[in-house]
Amino acid sequence: MNKVNPFLEKNAIGVDKFVSVSDYCPKAYDKKKTSPYTKTRIILLNGTEFEQTWFLHQFSRNCNNNDLRREIALIRRHEQHQQKIISGLKPIDETDLETTIAYEQLAIDLTAILAKHVKDVYVKNALNFALLEDFDHLYRFANLLEMEQGIDANTLTGGYTEMTPGRPTIAEPRHPFDEINRHIAKELADPFTKLVVSIITAGEQQTMNYYMNIAGFHKSELGKKLYSEIAMIEEQHVTEYGSLMDTTCSWLENWLVHEYTECYLYYSCYVDETDKYIKEIFHQRYLEECGHLQYVAKLLKKYEGKPWQAVYTCGGDFPELLHFEGNIEYIRSVLKETINFSRHNEDYCLVDNLQNNSNFFKYQKMNIKKPEEIPSHLVIEKHIKQFGKDYRYETVKNPVQELQDRKKDNVSVARTKRK
Repeated sequence: MNKVNPFLEKNAIGVDKFVSVSDYCPKAYDKKKTSPYTKTRIILLNGTEFEQTWFLHQFSRNCNNNDLRREIALIRRHEQHQQKIISGLKPIDETDLETTIAYEQLAIDLTAILAKHVKDVYVKNALNFALLEDFDHLYRFANLLEMEQGIDANTLTGGYTEMTPGRPTIAEPRHPFDEINRHIAKELADPFTKLVVSIITAGEQQTMNYYMNIAGFHKSELGKKLYSEIAMIEEQHVTEYGSLMDTTCSWLENWLVHEYTECYLYYSCYVDETDKYIKEIFHQRYLEECGHLQYVAKLLKKYEGKPWQAVYTCGGDFPELLHFEGNIEYIRSVLKETINFSRHNEDYCLVDNLQNNSNFFKYQKMNIKKPEEIPSHLVIEKHIKQFGKDYRYETVKNPVQELQDRKKDNVSVARTKRK
């Protein structure tokens, strides 16, 4: 593939052009015919637009130069227009739980793809750790979906992603002190690692935001409680991933990184997309983002005297593009090898090796009063009572023996010591 550099894109769309209100909501996809990965790409791009919008709001609130604040407002308006277009692709007949299955499929396959390709071992460990938790969330929501709507979640995920227990959700609540990671270093991190950290933070944040808001609107009490419980785990994931981001960047440098990430994601999704109509929407947004990036590069030079090459020292060419695919074997290997991992400060370790007075056990004791009453457990128990076993989609049995029983939900794996 020829090299692509958004800083040098000749067809970039200038920031002096605005879309009209009539363009905000394009034709939505058909939920019964659209590829599962088209749905995940839309969610991912919606998430990166949300991240950019709120980053620019925070930048403006921490900036004392009104000329620069006007520039921020200009680009933020464009980002909001783009977000409305991407968000509008979701059809109104798609239920909150059907959308949730797509959110979790995105979280799982995106995380696995990034983990497989990233070179930084610490970032890879962070991805693999949260991967098993999102994997378990999909399993819980798939059980709820079948109980409440009679839908087989595998018809939504296309057989690309297994639905079987991961690190049990009951084992996931951790003390906030154990959610902070070491941040990547600007001078040492390769371009793809920088992109990985930005992408996964935006993606998980989108999931967190969705669950924070949808919880209050779900029609069953058990479903509302499950959304609330898992939303708190997503808060942990966003904290973990966000703390990986380079903390030495200035606001303007960080803005440039955000724009570059958007360019990369739109171009990757454009190349990867199979629906011609949506593919063109992605390409148009890519050209708009190139215009934003080139504009912000000028602002960086104007206000800080830095060329964009000071941030992208490797020249700005895109590294390998993001390609969505199934990751069943990779996830199975991570599940088998790291199921009993937890956190201690910045490190990942076996639950067995934690001190009895560690923050993990202290927080678990405060947060989980009665294991048999927490929503993520009750969903499975209720499904078993109704159907005789839990809902799963597995190519072969779960690689963790303790998680193979389909008539009893495990509440001790990764939560209690084995010795």
